[in-house]
Amino acid sequence: MALITQKPKGTGDVTPSQSNKWQTVEKLAADVAKTFGFKEIRFPTFEHTELFLRSVGETTDVVQKEMYTFMDKGNRSITLRPEGTAGTMRAVIENGLLNEAMPLKVYYLTSCFRYEKPQAGRFREHHQFGCEMVGSDSPMADAEIISLAYSVLERIGIKKLKLHINSIGCPCCRERYNTALKDYFTQYRDIICETCLERLEKNPMRLLDCKSPVCRKNTENAPLILDYLCEDCNTHFESFKKYLDLLDIPYETDPKIVRGLDYYTKTVFEFITEEIGSQGTVCAGGRYNNLIEEIGGKSTPALGFGMGLERLILVAEKQGCRFMENIPCSLYIAAMGENAAMKAAELLKLVRAEGYYAETDLTGRGLKSQMKYADKIGAVFTLVLGDNELETGTAKLKNMRTGEQTDVNLSDGFVKTLSDNVTAEMFSGTELV
Repeated sequence: MALITQKPKGTGDVTPSQSNKWQTVEKLAADVAKTFGFKEIRFPTFEHTELFLRSVGETTDVVQKEMYTFMDKGNRSITLRPEGTAGTMRAVIENGLLNEAMPLKVYYLTSCFRYEKPQAGRFREHHQFGCEMVGSDSPMADAEIISLAYSVLERIGIKKLKLHINSIGCPCCRERYNTALKDYFTQYRDIICETCLERLEKNPMRLLDCKSPVCRKNTENAPLILDYLCEDCNTHFESFKKYLDLLDIPYETDPKIVRGLDYYTKTVFEFITEEIGSQGTVCAGGRYNNLIEEIGGKSTPALGFGMGLERLILVAEKQGCRFMENIPCSLYIAAMGENAAMKAAELLKLVRAEGYYAETDLTGRGLKSQMKYADKIGAVFTLVLGDNELETGTAKLKNMRTGEQTDVNLSDGFVKTLSDNVTAEMFSGTELV
C-alpha cells in the first residue's frame, strides 16, 4: 500500500509552490525561440521502437540500456521517447512539412524517458526544451541555433556557462576516424568493458562516450576527430567558428565531444556548468544531416539542441535567478450567510470575467477564519458581505497591505468602481522578469 503514495524512482512532482519556476523557464524559452522564427510542434509520448533504433543508434547507451520499451496489445514494439529529435523528424516527414518553406524551424517542450541512475537535475522522466532547424547546411545556421540557445540561457539569467564545440565530420571522415580508433583501442581489448568490446567492432566512436572509469582513462590519448576531417567538414567548422566570433559568443574547442547519439554529423556542442557537479551539461546539440533520410525522408540537412529543464532550474536556483511569482489573489470576498454567499458568487463571476483572480469561502468558515484564510493566500483586497451590506448595497473594500478601506457599490458598475480604486499593478500580479 505504501507504493500508492510514493512516486516511482527517478520521477518528480512539481507542486504549486514550484510551478512558477517551471512556468518562468518555459515561457522565456518559448518567447526567445519565437523571436528567431521558431514555432511549436507537438508529437506523441511513444513511437514505434524502430524509429529510435534507426535514428539514435543500436550501439548507443540510450538504446542498449536506457529505453523504456514494451509490447503493446497489438504485439507491436513501442518505446517511450528517450529524446525529442527523432519524433520531431518523424512528424516532419509524415505531415509533409519538408514541402514547406525552408528552413523549417520548430521548438517543443516535452517529457523524455530514460532508465538510468537518477542524478542531479536528471530523472528517468525528465523534461526538455528543444529546437530543430531543417533545410539549411550553412555554418551560419549552426551559429544561429547556438545563438538561440545562448539567448535563452542569458534571458533566464544563468551565468558561468562554458560553450564547448567540436566537429565529428561526415560519414567519410568517420570511416577513416573509426579505423584509427579501432587500431588504437585494440591494445586495450583485454581491459575494456564488455559493451565497449562489442562497440570496438561495430562502432568504435561510441567507446569515447563510455561512462566506465577504466574505459574513460583509455581514451586520454585516443586519436582526435579534428585530425581526420575532410576538406569540406573542416571548412564548415572553421566558418562556423567565425560566425560565433562575429556574434560575440565565447567558446572552447573540445575535440572529445562526440555526443551520445549516432545521428550527429559535423557540428556538435554542449553548454556546461560546474554549479551542479560532474553532470553539468544543461544544453547540448548539433547537426544531423543524414537523419531525415535515414528514417525514410528525402535527404535534408538538419540541426538542433535540447535543454534539460530540471538541470536548468537547478542551476537557476543556485545562481539566484529571479522567477515569475505566482499571482496572488486579487480579491477575497468574505460572505456571512447564504444570501451573502449568493451575492459573492454573482460578484466573483463579474470580477473573474475581467481576468482577476478572486475567491470566496467554500467550506463554511466563520468570518475570523475566512480572514485568516485570505491572509494565508496573500489576498491583496478583501470585501466583507453580510446582511447590512446587502441591505445598503455597499461594502468596504479593504487593502490588506495598507489597511485602507474604500466604499464600493455592489450593484451598478461594481467592477469599474473596484478598478478605479485598485491599482492595475496590484491586480495584474507580478510581471515576468
